[in-house]
Amino acid sequence: MKVEQARIRLRPRPRGFHLITREIEDAIPSAWQIDRGIAHIQILHTSAGLTLNENADPDVRTDMEAVFSHLVPENEPYYVHTIEGPDDMPAHVKASLLGAGVTVPVSDGRLVLGTWQGIYLCEHRDRAGGREIFITMIGV
Repeated sequence: MKVEQARIRLRPRPRGFHLITREIEDAIPSAWQIDRGIAHIQILHTSAGLTLNENADPDVRTDMEAVFSHLVPENEPYYVHTIEGPDDMPAHVKASLLGAGVTVPVSDGRLVLGTWQGIYLCEHRDRAGGREIFITMIGV
């Protein structure tokens, strides 16, 4: 059994749902040589999340942002945590709804994703800095 890990920093992105599959794949060196196993990919922040969804039509990412902004709006009078701006508390709620990580099978040293699947960075802040991702691969 092998365990390999990597920590990467993503460039800053605006609010929205962004495909980061390629960046994740590029961070997994072929030297790891994990033939069969799993990869757990976790974001190290509380106001952004990760999820798997469609990698083809960019309208899906636009619609995902619209839905989440509708479900968890800004400036609600019941928010107490407001010191970091109107997008911060909704960002925490959205991140909790989506989760901080995804687990993906690995075969022949590559992530196993469906034809139309990609890994999304779900950025919920208007002006967030770069985000850190931690990858753990376990396998043989």
